[in-house]
Amino acid sequence: MELLLSIALGVALAAATGLRVFAPLLVAGLAARAGWISLTDAFAWLESTPALLMLSTAALLEALAYAIPGVDHVLDVLAGPAAVVAGALASASVMGDVSPALQWPLAVIAGGGIAGAVKGSVAVVRGKTGIATAGLGNPIVSTFETVGAVTLSLLAVLLPIATVVAIIALLFWGIRKMGRFALGARRKS
Repeated sequence: MELLLSIALGVALAAATGLRVFAPLLVAGLAARAGWISLTDAFAWLESTPALLMLSTAALLEALAYAIPGVDHVLDVLAGPAAVVAGALASASVMGDVSPALQWPLAVIAGGGIAGAVKGSVAVVRGKTGIATAGLGNPIVSTFETVGAVTLSLLAVLLPIATVVAIIALLFWGIRKMGRFALGARRKS
């Protein structure tokens, strides 16, 4: 059961990095500092005071920068690859019960993959909002993304398996919704 919990925690934290890169790592560091979760030895530094200060600053600056129309688009382009890397690192950081031979492939494939899928989904929403509102609605979307990243990270720590199930259901729903949208657009043309 511990193995399943650590994998679920890693995947759920990784999904949150698809919304914001630094907030999930900050939550993981704070949760480890509070004794709620265990980090692998290689990632024990996440709960150190310098790391928590740095992650707090980065998370705040990231949230503020995403609230600026135009800057948010540049950040989306840069954050795509960063989210995948952060997702893999977030996953690996909590997979202490997983053998090292399985830890990194799982972290890269599941963690990086889910982070990329969430980031891609959010980019589609941000793009549509940007077009529909000439960029003026993007700060609202950005606020929801930041709150979502923190909430998802906290849920990952508190209820990892339920959080992964909810993430998979939401992604499945989103993929079906995009498929229907694409099919409808194809029929109109």
